[in-house]
Amino acid sequence: MTWSAVLALAAGTYLMRLVGLALRHRVAVPERVERYIDLGATALLVALVATAALTEAGGFAGWARPAGVAVGALAAWRKVPFVLVVVLAAGTTAALRALGVP
Repeated sequence: MTWSAVLALAAGTYLMRLVGLALRHRVAVPERVERYIDLGATALLVALVATAALTEAGGFAGWARPAGVAVGALAAWRKVPFVLVVVLAAGTTAALRALGVP
């Protein structure tokens, strides 16, 4: 990717955010559409986490990483402090890899 493309994308992103702020009070979005926007953001985040957790270099990442992510998700769901969530997830992945689980 060239620098001109990066700069064009950065400028476009900035302008879209600026237009959103400028038109915030002029355009009314129905409540149903706002709900779909929220759901879309959630779906995008879940897809990003799933892709990062399950794939590496275009293939399956092995079982250790998804297990670590699952332990981290369980800890976060149980409202464990964030630092401990990260330590539990990384520790689970490291322990499984030390045991030979790919």
